Amino acid sequence: MEKIILFDLDGTLIDSTDAIVSTFHHTFEKLDYNFTGTDEDIKSLIGYPLDIMYQDLGIAQEVVWDYVEAYKDRYREISKQQTELLEFAKEAVELAGTFARLSIVTTKTGLYSEQLLEHMNIMQHFEHVTGREHVENPKPHPEPIHRTLDLMQIKNTCDIWMIGDTELDLIAANSAGINSVGVLCGYGEEDTLKEHTSHIAKNPLDAVKLIKKISES
Repeated sequence: MEKIILFDLDGTLIDSTDAIVSTFHHTFEKLDYNFTGTDEDIKSLIGYPLDIMYQDLGIAQEVVWDYVEAYKDRYREISKQQTELLEFAKEAVELAGTFARLSIVTTKTGLYSEQLLEHMNIMQHFEHVTGREHVENPKPHPEPIHRTLDLMQIKNTCDIWMIGDTELDLIAANSAGINSVGVLCGYGEEDTLKEHTSHIAKNPLDAVKLIKKISES
């Protein structure tokens, strides 16, 4: 049976926390917003679309896209310098590629995600990158997963998995009718992840090994 593994990015394969937090502060200063929250408030929302993050941090809906645009302008400049692969991420992708077809499903902008993956020399392992600009409804809606599987021309008989670090990834997987593994190397809490999947791993490499073991049993 053909195997498919879809990876989330932030907190699953890459650590771009510093880039994200610093860019939020940059936009608050640029657009003269008196942000009274903390870095932890920002970090707790990573994984959600930018417009949702900004609104949860107090930005009015009518101006939220001004902040998103300012964010993208700066993030594009600094993301490569302030982002790194998580431990075991490269090994996870390389192992997964030996027995499955791979793609990325993220709420980040797909274009910048591809550039980051190229910079980190792992883009060649992935067939497609589905980002925020490619769908109307981001995770936890299943649309990004459905779109990716359509692009990959996947049949219903395939063994399909989603690896992610937040409940958004796992809820999307459940809604799309595919399997999932929650990883503990990112932004989600273990208890929360366990509410949405019976498969938990410490990191992406352990997640891939788990999928390989289950698939071969």
